[in-house]
Amino acid sequence: MKKIFLILFSCVTMGMPIVSAQGSSQPNKDNIQDDSIVAPESLNEHLATLLHEWQIDFSKSDNACRQGANVIFHDTVYSRRLYNMPTEMELSYNQVVRQYIDMYANRRRDMVGYMLTIGNYYFPMFEEALDKHGLPLELKYLPVIESALNPVAVSRAGATGLWQFMLRTGKGYGLQINSLVDERRDPHKSTEAAARYLKDLYAIYGDWNLVIAAYNCGPGNVNKAIARSGGKHDYWQIYYNLPRETRGYVPAFIAANYIMNFYDKHNICPIESFQEMTALDTIHVNNQVHFNQIAEVLDIPLGDIRRWNPQFKKDRVPGNYQRYTLVLPTNKVYAFLEKEEEIMSFRRSDYITHRENTDGYLASSGSSVSGNSENVYYRVRNGDNLSKIASRNGVSVSQLRSWNNLRSTRITAGKSLIVRKKPIDSPVWEAGETALAQQTTNPGGVTKTVNEYYRVRSGDNLGKIAQKNSVTVAQLKSWNGLSSDRLSVGKQLIVKKKTVTVEQSQPIQQTAETTASAKESSGIISNYLKQQLEGTTVDGASVEADASTEAE
Repeated sequence: MKKIFLILFSCVTMGMPIVSAQGSSQPNKDNIQDDSIVAPESLNEHLATLLHEWQIDFSKSDNACRQGANVIFHDTVYSRRLYNMPTEMELSYNQVVRQYIDMYANRRRDMVGYMLTIGNYYFPMFEEALDKHGLPLELKYLPVIESALNPVAVSRAGATGLWQFMLRTGKGYGLQINSLVDERRDPHKSTEAAARYLKDLYAIYGDWNLVIAAYNCGPGNVNKAIARSGGKHDYWQIYYNLPRETRGYVPAFIAANYIMNFYDKHNICPIESFQEMTALDTIHVNNQVHFNQIAEVLDIPLGDIRRWNPQFKKDRVPGNYQRYTLVLPTNKVYAFLEKEEEIMSFRRSDYITHRENTDGYLASSGSSVSGNSENVYYRVRNGDNLSKIASRNGVSVSQLRSWNNLRSTRITAGKSLIVRKKPIDSPVWEAGETALAQQTTNPGGVTKTVNEYYRVRSGDNLGKIAQKNSVTVAQLKSWNGLSSDRLSVGKQLIVKKKTVTVEQSQPIQQTAETTASAKESSGIISNYLKQQLEGTTVDGASVEADASTEAE
């Protein structure tokens, strides 16, 4: 008995897991040892890259508190500090957690100093969403390990934003993702989606450590780890059954909670920034606008607009598609409302280059167009401005001003504006490109019917066109499939059907050799398709056969 006690005592003092009578290891949170942990991607990001993507100017920082050397404490100090924190989540201590505390407090202490300042902007936002859904407020530190508080962070797997949503999960929680907008990068909307996702995961597991693990590697991998452990639902008991990349995730989260609350004990100071980060407001945008237009008219640094609105990937707000929310400093919101028309029209053709309509290019490229054009007019209505009218008509604001001799962008309701120049033709009918309607053979050769065309111009009607071409209105309607007498300018009409005789070419004599060649060619194509369907290559070597050969 004494011998057994000594063995057990030795196991405990050496930090080894105790082995039961059945021989199975019973790990707990205190004796977890792992030398092969993989740090979250955010911890490996270069500080220079983060400073660029945070888009905050720290160059003029002059902290009263200077970063000192790291202070290392005894394990009991770390353990007691974590245990005494007023948290709903279990923030337990072990040697893996210690490794991450050391990483934050020592190697990544500069990153922590910057994140403490950035957190002044993000953490209240996170707390508000978590509190709204009744979730533990300590989850606000999840983006510290997910993205290092970088709203435009993209992982190797494609997870994006502060909360590192994968595309499919983000869309599943209502985030809009397209070529111009990615709401995974929107701090407010992605935080709301993350809170809902975490709440749904807790409904499944009922344990916050398992929830965080599932947030990182997906519920499927956590369920597999639970099954491999024999059905245990304690994170530390399934630790070694989790993917290697996920094992360090919960310890890193616990360490992030520790360092964000006890940074001063390790001589870490928030790195100050003189940029305004909190006095912000929102405005709804109903028109397409580029960040450069806002920046130049309102005299705001472009980098600031990007930092406040990271969801717009190409510096463009597609407000013509739907209404979007734009974040600006409170004092600039009022300026935006006052100068909205000026902003929308400012160098619009330079920044908004997509054209709504290109019919004019097609109409002017045909050989039948004489080069003349006619003006298309639009009567200005209440709420209109030049940029809206230009966008609707596929032209630029400068073109509108030039055509209408406007000295400024101000317009009044009721005024008629030239909004397009439409090409028109000379009033002659054209024998256009022939369209084969009917072909017959007679002793004199082959005859075929070709159509003669006329392009409708302003002032034309079916009666005039029929009279010009010595045909009836009924014939015109029949040839052109018209159900009414209405015509549109620019439309091509068949106005005559003419029968012509063409010389008949001698038929090619099909020899036995050409017939055999055709059959052979057909056979090759047939064999190729058959091989593709059967999973073989062109030369007949089976892919499956190759695989089996490699196995041998």
